[in-house]
Amino acid sequence: MSRPPRICPCGNRVPYNIPCRCQSEQRRLRGARHDRRRLPARKRGYDHDWRKARLDFLAVHPRCAMPDCGQLATTVDHIIPHRGDRTLFWNRANWQPLCTHCHNSVKQRLERELPR
Repeated sequence: MSRPPRICPCGNRVPYNIPCRCQSEQRRLRGARHDRRRLPARKRGYDHDWRKARLDFLAVHPRCAMPDCGQLATTVDHIIPHRGDRTLFWNRANWQPLCTHCHNSVKQRLERELPR
Protein backbone atom coordinates (compact mmCIF):
# COMPACT_ATOMS: atom_id res chain seq x y z
CA MET A 1 0.00 0.00 0.00
CA SER A 2 1.52 3.32 -1.03
CA ARG A 3 1.15 6.44 1.05
CA PRO A 4 -0.72 9.45 -0.25
CA PRO A 5 1.15 12.52 -1.53
CA ARG A 6 1.92 15.29 0.92
CA ILE A 7 1.78 19.06 0.73
CA CYS A 8 5.16 20.79 1.08
CA PRO A 9 5.27 24.01 3.16
CA CYS A 10 5.82 25.86 -0.15
CA GLY A 11 2.42 24.59 -1.33
CA ASN A 12 3.58 21.97 -3.85
CA ARG A 13 2.05 18.52 -3.81
CA VAL A 14 4.85 15.91 -3.73
CA PRO A 15 5.00 12.10 -3.43
CA TYR A 16 5.43 10.77 0.09
CA ASN A 17 9.08 10.44 1.16
CA ILE A 18 10.38 12.46 -1.84
CA PRO A 19 11.78 15.95 -1.16
CA CYS A 20 10.18 18.89 -2.93
CA ARG A 21 12.34 20.94 -5.31
CA CYS A 22 12.44 23.76 -2.76
CA GLN A 23 13.68 21.37 -0.05
CA SER A 24 16.35 19.94 -2.35
CA GLU A 25 17.53 23.45 -3.18
CA GLN A 26 17.65 24.40 0.52
CA ARG A 27 19.73 21.29 1.27
CA ARG A 28 22.10 22.10 -1.62
CA LEU A 29 22.57 25.70 -0.43
CA ARG A 30 23.13 24.57 3.18
CA GLY A 31 25.82 22.13 1.96
CA ALA A 32 27.47 24.83 -0.14
CA ARG A 33 27.63 27.18 2.88
CA HIS A 34 29.17 24.39 4.96
CA ASP A 35 31.76 23.63 2.27
CA ARG A 36 32.80 27.30 2.04
CA ARG A 37 33.55 27.38 5.78
CA ARG A 38 35.41 24.06 5.78
CA LEU A 39 39.18 23.78 5.33
CA PRO A 40 40.40 21.93 2.24
CA ALA A 41 41.01 18.20 2.74
CA ARG A 42 44.80 18.61 2.52
CA LYS A 43 44.78 21.15 5.37
CA ARG A 44 42.64 18.77 7.46
CA GLY A 45 45.36 16.09 7.13
CA TYR A 46 44.12 14.07 4.15
CA ASP A 47 47.34 14.24 2.16
CA HIS A 48 49.68 11.75 0.46
CA ASP A 49 50.70 10.19 3.80
CA TRP A 50 47.03 9.65 4.69
CA ARG A 51 46.23 8.11 1.29
CA LYS A 52 49.11 5.66 1.68
CA ALA A 53 48.14 4.73 5.27
CA ARG A 54 44.50 4.37 4.19
CA LEU A 55 45.38 1.90 1.42
CA ASP A 56 47.57 -0.13 3.80
CA PHE A 57 44.76 -0.23 6.41
CA LEU A 58 42.11 -1.27 3.86
CA ALA A 59 44.39 -4.05 2.56
CA VAL A 60 44.46 -5.55 6.07
CA HIS A 61 40.78 -4.73 6.88
CA PRO A 62 38.85 -5.18 3.60
CA ARG A 63 35.29 -5.50 4.99
CA CYS A 64 32.93 -2.89 6.46
CA ALA A 65 32.94 -2.89 10.26
CA MET A 66 29.24 -2.03 10.65
CA PRO A 67 27.18 -4.91 12.05
CA ASP A 68 25.14 -6.79 9.43
CA CYS A 69 26.96 -5.13 6.51
CA GLY A 70 30.17 -6.87 5.47
CA GLN A 71 30.44 -5.02 2.14
CA LEU A 72 33.83 -4.16 0.69
CA ALA A 73 35.30 -1.27 2.71
CA THR A 74 36.29 1.82 0.74
CA THR A 75 36.70 4.36 3.54
CA VAL A 76 38.83 4.53 6.65
CA ASP A 77 36.69 6.23 9.27
CA HIS A 78 37.77 7.82 12.53
CA ILE A 79 35.66 6.16 15.23
CA ILE A 80 35.99 9.22 17.46
CA PRO A 81 35.94 12.33 15.25
CA HIS A 82 39.41 13.86 15.44
CA ARG A 83 38.26 17.48 14.86
CA GLY A 84 41.82 18.51 13.95
CA ASP A 85 43.62 16.60 16.74
CA ARG A 86 46.64 15.16 14.89
CA THR A 87 47.32 12.50 17.58
CA LEU A 88 43.76 11.20 17.34
CA PHE A 89 43.86 11.50 13.54
CA TRP A 90 46.87 9.13 13.25
CA ASN A 91 45.86 6.75 16.08
CA ARG A 92 45.13 3.50 14.19
CA ALA A 93 43.12 2.20 17.14
CA ASN A 94 40.68 5.00 16.25
CA TRP A 95 40.28 3.79 12.64
CA GLN A 96 37.61 1.48 11.26
CA PRO A 97 36.93 0.28 7.72
CA LEU A 98 33.53 1.28 6.31
CA CYS A 99 31.78 0.91 2.99
CA THR A 100 30.68 4.14 1.32
CA HIS A 101 27.02 3.63 2.24
CA CYS A 102 27.68 3.06 5.95
CA HIS A 103 30.14 5.96 6.14
CA ASN A 104 27.86 8.43 4.38
CA SER A 105 24.61 7.46 6.09
CA VAL A 106 24.82 5.33 9.24
CA LYS A 107 28.04 6.85 10.63
CA GLN A 108 27.04 10.44 9.80
CA ARG A 109 23.73 9.95 11.60
CA LEU A 110 25.58 8.57 14.65
CA GLU A 111 27.98 11.54 14.65
CA ARG A 112 25.14 14.06 14.51
CA GLU A 113 23.83 12.53 17.74
CA LEU A 114 27.17 13.06 19.55
CA PRO A 115 27.63 16.19 21.65
CA ARG A 116 30.30 18.51 20.26
